[in-house]
Amino acid sequence: MPSLAIHLTPIHFIYLIGVLTILVTMIFRKDTPIVCIIFIFILGLVSSRSLVGGIQSVFHAVLYASKEFMEIIATIALVTSLSKCLSDLGSDYLMMRSMSKIMKNTYIAWWILGITMMIFSMFLWPSPAVALVGAILVPLAVKKGLTPLAAAMAMNLFGHGIALSSDVVIQGAPAITASSAGIEPQNILQTGMPLFLTMSIVTVVSAFLLNKKTMVSKNQSILYTQSSEKAPQPKPSKAALFVAIFTPVAFLCDIIFMFVYDLKGGDATSLVSGTALLVMIISSIIGFKQKSLEKVTYYIKDGFLFAIKIFAPVIIIGGFFFLGGDGITYILGEQYQSGILNDWAIWLAGITPLNKYVVVFIQMVIGGLTGLDGSGFSGLPLVGVLANTFGTAVHCSVPILATLGQISAIFVGGGTIVPWGLIPAAAICNVNPIELARKNLLPVGIGFLFTFILACILI
Repeated sequence: MPSLAIHLTPIHFIYLIGVLTILVTMIFRKDTPIVCIIFIFILGLVSSRSLVGGIQSVFHAVLYASKEFMEIIATIALVTSLSKCLSDLGSDYLMMRSMSKIMKNTYIAWWILGITMMIFSMFLWPSPAVALVGAILVPLAVKKGLTPLAAAMAMNLFGHGIALSSDVVIQGAPAITASSAGIEPQNILQTGMPLFLTMSIVTVVSAFLLNKKTMVSKNQSILYTQSSEKAPQPKPSKAALFVAIFTPVAFLCDIIFMFVYDLKGGDATSLVSGTALLVMIISSIIGFKQKSLEKVTYYIKDGFLFAIKIFAPVIIIGGFFFLGGDGITYILGEQYQSGILNDWAIWLAGITPLNKYVVVFIQMVIGGLTGLDGSGFSGLPLVGVLANTFGTAVHCSVPILATLGQISAIFVGGGTIVPWGLIPAAAICNVNPIELARKNLLPVGIGFLFTFILACILI
């Protein structure tokens, strides 16, 4: 059990001022990369005590963030390339037409999209699930009248929120949290299940009710009605028909491979991304024949241009917030082995007078603080240790505290609140990640409130 005593340095206070400045900038709907660069430079300057060190820190932060995001960038790029190819062939229309009878209207489309994303995320984790669900269901949901922003909310809250925070199938999150808390993962999944259910149900119901009037795009609904119902598509080519069947079959095979070979996380994402690229090449050869060489090059360029356009500012923002976690060692040097946000969380825990209700509140706040680096998982060891520490100190339920910390860390950092953590869903739906974060903030906040109240009762 670690000591809760932390010595705060000027680096900690500069970073905290940077975080607050960035949050205020976001509230005023202004772009934040310049603020992030300035504070990275200041932190580098102070830590190295040299102008050269400050300048180098800016590049180190950008390089580190680029490496961390590269898997997602490549995935989005390759899925976008496939999507463009399917659209040019007309295969996307054929694929979506089979689902149109299920998605009766915009509201049903929102729930189907979200629940499908949740199911896939529970078995595959959200990153590969975004690629699979986004490539096939998002275009259909949008054509049914759902705004891209509402589609991104559904995928984000159900996938990176509900599925990832509970992680009941793969059990990676509860295993990390439980190990640090000195309990079994099943203690978290069983004892903490009321908290998971409360957070999940309250959040998505709030999101739906708060955004019900704005999630329908009348122009898109009219466009879909006119093009799909009043003006039927011409008879599809054999190539388009083949590709429309071949594409979902290929991704279905991916799912089977994931179960057979126990592929998870990055391994599962690489399988989906590689499949997207190969399906795009095969589809181009079948559909465009001698023009396929130029077409494949065009689709790959188009996909990567789209992905880089989305991620360019996020890389800068991520470079700053990675200083809050493990990235600090690479960016500022080996003398820093503990993330700044983790230090602040431990310091906060160490100075707060403790009783059961204060402990519940502090555990939720600390979980959220550790999630600001955009990971969600990086703070799980800390919240697990603190659950054990707090539970022993005030004689309350360690599993409840551990569950609460896990929920707040992943809902904030796993990809529903911080813009640099929810990029996959925003990119696949082609929406502004900062705007998506704003949309998520109120329903997630309502979910936190109800979960906090329940935790106080169960503790």
